[in-house]
Amino acid sequence: MKKIFIIAAVSVGLTFGVATQAAEKKHEAQSVNSSEVPAAVQSAAEAQAQGGRIVRWEKEGGNFGAVIDKKGRQINLEMDANGKVLSKRAEAKGY
Repeated sequence: MKKIFIIAAVSVGLTFGVATQAAEKKHEAQSVNSSEVPAAVQSAAEAQAQGGRIVRWEKEGGNFGAVIDKKGRQINLEMDANGKVLSKRAEAKGY
């Protein structure tokens, strides 16, 4: 009886782990071309760049990301499809 309980518990744990991994992969950022980015998002990113240059566009779910290089420092900007800035953070060095 103990063996059946242990096997069932391990099976449930493995199933939950696989489902969680699949959900995480679904929300990974994908690189996109600037032609796939709405004009409002591009305008918002250019305003935030303030003299820097956009080196990469990403899309995750319905949100867009712009990686901006400004004086050798990279900034990751996350925006919704309307160009509203959701987050702004410095990229870690070495990436």
